[in-house]
This record gives sequence, C-alpha cells and structure tokens, in this order.
Amino acid sequence: MSFLSKVFQRNKSLDSSYDFNFDGIEIEQRAYLKSMALEICIGFIARTVAQSVFRISEDGKRVYDDWDYLLNVRPNTDQSAADFWQRFAYRAIFDNEVLVIKTDSNDLLIADSFTRKEYAVLPDVFSDVTVKDYTFKRTFNMDEVIHITYNNEKLDKFMKGMFEDYTELFSRMIQTSMYSNQIRALAGMESSQDLSPEKLAKLQSFIDKMFNAFKTKAFAIVPKLKGFDYTELTNGANGGRSIEDITKISDKAVEHVAQLLGIPVALVRGDMSEYETALKAYDKFCYSPFLKKISDELNNKTIEKEDYQNGRKIQVRGITMESPLDLLAKADKGVASGIINPDEGREMIGLEPTGLPEMQAYYITKNYEKAEHSKGGEKGNESKTSV
Repeated sequence: MSFLSKVFQRNKSLDSSYDFNFDGIEIEQRAYLKSMALEICIGFIARTVAQSVFRISEDGKRVYDDWDYLLNVRPNTDQSAADFWQRFAYRAIFDNEVLVIKTDSNDLLIADSFTRKEYAVLPDVFSDVTVKDYTFKRTFNMDEVIHITYNNEKLDKFMKGMFEDYTELFSRMIQTSMYSNQIRALAGMESSQDLSPEKLAKLQSFIDKMFNAFKTKAFAIVPKLKGFDYTELTNGANGGRSIEDITKISDKAVEHVAQLLGIPVALVRGDMSEYETALKAYDKFCYSPFLKKISDELNNKTIEKEDYQNGRKIQVRGITMESPLDLLAKADKGVASGIINPDEGREMIGLEPTGLPEMQAYYITKNYEKAEHSKGGEKGNESKTSV
C-alpha cells in the first residue's frame, strides 16, 4: 500500500465526521408584523362601527319595520348585528371594498368573493358571488346590493411596498438577537474510534438526546463517554438587540397604519394624556366619514326616491365621543337660545324625538338684548332694547 493510500485510509474517520447533523433554528420571513398592525388598527375601527345603531324614520318618527330588524338585531341566521357590522367594516377596510347581498329569505350576507363587471351608463353587475362555500348562480345588479369602497390608495401602497421593508428589518433584528443570544457548542471525539455508519448513527442519537435534555429540562444530567467531549463556545449572554429595540419597529408599523386610516396615534398607544383630544379627532376624521358612507349607501339602496323626498331616511348613530353631561349642556344652550327646539335637542344627545307639539316649539329662556348706536354718533352712547 502506498504512502498516500495510508494517509487517505487514516483520514477516513475525519471524512466521516462531516456526516453529523447540525442543530439550529432557521429564521423565516416574519410576515405576521403586517398582520399584527392591520389587525390592531382595522379591528379598532370595526369594533366601534359594530356599536352603531340604525334608525329608520319617517316624518321625524321612528319606524320599526323589517329593515330595522335586519340592521339592528339579526341580519341573517348566523350573525348578530354587532358581529355583522364588525365584519362589514373589517372587509371594507382590509379588502378596500365590501359587498352585501339580500337573499330571497330576507337575509343580509357579506360576500367572501365576487366578480364585478363595470359599465359606463348601466348598473354594474356582480357575478360569482361566494358566501362561505356556496356560490350564487345568479347575478346581482348594483342597485340590488349594498356595496362600499373604502378608497384608501395610500394604505394599499403601504401594504404592498413599505411593509416589505418593515418586515425585512424586523426579521433581521430578531435574527441578529437570536444569533447573539444563541448557545453554540462543539462535540469532540477521538479519531481513533471506529466510525462506521452504525457507530455514527448511535453517536448521533446520543448527541440528539443530550442536546434535547439541555434544551428542555431545567436540570439535566447526561453520562460522560470516553473519547467524547462537549464544549460550549457561547452561553447565550452576549446581548444583541434588546427587546425594546425590536418592539419599537412593531410599534412604528402600527403607528404608520393608524395614521393612514385616520386613527390618532395616541389611541393605539393608549396615551391617556391626549385621550379626549384624540377621541374627537378620531370621530371627525375617521369614524364619522365611514358612518356617512354607510348611511348614504343604505339610503340610496333601500329607500325609493319618492319615499326619501317624503321624509323617510336612515340615520346611523355611532358611539358618543363626548360625555352625556357635555352633550346635555350644549343641547340646553341651543334650546334656551331658541336655535333648536327640545325634540331637536333630544336628537343631539342620541334620543328619539317625542313628536309632541310642545316639544317642537321654540323657546327663548334668556334675556337677550340688542345694542343700537345713537344717531349722534357719540362713542359709547348706546341704548338697549329687550327682545
């Protein structure tokens, strides 16, 4: 046997050592950052919309008909009104549009998917409307359905573009933190041992059991084998990115989505110092405009033109952002000054008008006076006449 043959034979055990498995954790792209930010912000709006009350009135009087029951109690056999409107708002924002159809059994159903064919002068047509596992064979015209588009192009672009950068940065920070805190070790053995495939398999099984004991048990004891050494290179105490740094990235993603949806950042952060101001801004720039879209669509699709002109309408009453005492004070000032009547004041604070003649009359309880300048034009010479 030649010298080189002896060298290769002697190093055969060294080649066999490369057959061992290496334990570790693979780092995947963490797309849940996007889902978390959207769930927090869209869920916030959806939960507030779910608390809305739909009032159908005719000539100022509340009407309790089938539509009132569908909108406020049970839209279909499987959902309550709160569940229905929460899902309605979520789909409208997340998918940028939502479609609701009315079945022959008088149920309102939110479509999971559909195909829309647009026309210039004719109503658009919806086909392949699917709810859960059922696809309707018939088509629906635009005037037969409730359809709302959210029209937030900035959110759509952010979800497709900038979120990828946030996700990559978030994943990289977690990866470096896990690497810095990773426990790495070497398993050594004497090269003179018999490293046949059977021996390697047994040794690999022993290594797996040993590492599993170290990983899962608070107190682990393993036997020490002759010719086998275990040495830790790091003990996981090297630091790396702190959890605060990683949390800041996720918080920034949530804040960007909140700003695009019109939600004040103070609300999603839970900042109580700006709570009242943030609530008013949320009501004005996010909540009320969305309720206006819903009320306009319901009045358009559920009420005929003549009925609407005769005083029939649907109002969407959302949750009150102001305290009841503040609303009462404002209504009292309006009634006392003769600007509104008591029934209109009741509507201001979310109550139904009574319709009584004395509640629709106007009153002035304050002693208002007007100032008239004297004809002589002298400064400060004024006369007051009681109204």
